[in-house]
Amino acid sequence: MTTGSSELKWYKSSYSTNDGPECVEVAVTPRTIHIRDSKNTQGPRLDFTPDHWTAFVTFAAASSPS
Repeated sequence: MTTGSSELKWYKSSYSTNDGPECVEVAVTPRTIHIRDSKNTQGPRLDFTPDHWTAFVTFAAASSPS
């Protein structure tokens, strides 16, 4: 069963601003981390397993400039 976007509780990234380009929202379910662009909520969405999301966040944090 697929969970629709309207059923998910979306959280906006603390790095996002109302006037900036970084507008990312995340919704968490037990088996999937959902990612979408808050400026285009009906547009494409990325879905990760919790393990893959953890690996991505770890990689992104290590790769970001200080």
